[in-house]
Amino acid sequence: MTKKLTLITSLLCLLLFTGINKTSAQTSTSGANYISTAVSFLTITPNSRAGAMGDAGVATSPDVNSMHWNPAKFSMIDGNYGVSASYTPWLRDLVDDMSISYLTGYYRLDKNQVIGASLRYFSLGEIAFLERAEDIPVAQNPNEWAFDIAYSRRLSDEFSGGIAFRYIRSDLTQSQYVAGVETQAGNAFAADVSIYYQHEFRRNRRDMVWSWGLNISNIGSKISYTNDDEKEFIPTNLKLGTALKMELDRYNSLTIAADMNKLLVPTPNSGSLNDDNGGVIVGSETSDKSVVSGIFSSFSDAPGGMSEEFKEIAWSLGLEYWYQEQFALRGGYYYEHEDKGNRKYFTAGLGVKLNMFDLDFSYLIPTTQNNPLKNTLRFSLTANLDKIIK
Repeated sequence: MTKKLTLITSLLCLLLFTGINKTSAQTSTSGANYISTAVSFLTITPNSRAGAMGDAGVATSPDVNSMHWNPAKFSMIDGNYGVSASYTPWLRDLVDDMSISYLTGYYRLDKNQVIGASLRYFSLGEIAFLERAEDIPVAQNPNEWAFDIAYSRRLSDEFSGGIAFRYIRSDLTQSQYVAGVETQAGNAFAADVSIYYQHEFRRNRRDMVWSWGLNISNIGSKISYTNDDEKEFIPTNLKLGTALKMELDRYNSLTIAADMNKLLVPTPNSGSLNDDNGGVIVGSETSDKSVVSGIFSSFSDAPGGMSEEFKEIAWSLGLEYWYQEQFALRGGYYYEHEDKGNRKYFTAGLGVKLNMFDLDFSYLIPTTQNNPLKNTLRFSLTANLDKIIK
């Protein structure tokens, strides 16, 4: 699969969600003002369980994929070690060779402490670079990846905290000259800070677990793809959510989860690059802000005031049903305002626990037309090392 890149598309629009937002926003109003960041692959749901629950995961029960959603959950996990691998063919309605791979694991140090690590790899497939129309295309394989390590500590029987550190490398142009400009791979460092609370209680003769979680992720340096001083924000993000697990009887349980997400980066204002519908793609004035200033100003810098700030919050709602803790049925819904990207979709999925392995699958069903996320599939395989290594 070959594609042509211009400087803007390679350094900005191809940073994943800009392209998605531009396509999805074709049905939005002229007030579209969607936020673009570099390395947006960091915000993509990497695993099938959360992918089947409307991308809700910050407060769900701890599992091996807690690294992405809430590292604080690791110390509350049942188990001493585990590893999981996930694979997502990405935007297959548009291209046939783009994918996201995710490998994660954890190791318990003692009763209260757990460490975790993960590696995610985003392949953009094969891209043909052309300096001029008459040139011979140069085929390259752009990619982005990130390596994470995390530490989680149980602070009480019901409360835990976590921190993660991340190295990010984004090589979109393979050091090619694009539109006469010399490019290079971008590098960045980031951290996550998270907390998690879970409370067990009994109501109407049923065991229940109520939990909530918070994760501020990708707090880190800006990233650049050229030798000049122009740098782009990475997707610093606030996740806040809650979940309630109910034991319906000795064989059946049901979990209801809800998350909210908000990017903690500046909102584009005047003097920005617009698309054909007048929607703002990139605001050049935002790149002058520092990371800390961008985080704090992100709560009040929208040109439309507080009403636009609320539009920047994306919502996730998920359900998870278990039968005998062996078979799972999941569903969910994700909502993003049409002025902020217009990603709206239902999700569904299945899970099965085998003796030593767990298998999970999810499927995305968009509610908007011409949605490039249509037919997104995710596959996850988890190895229960506690049962394998005895």
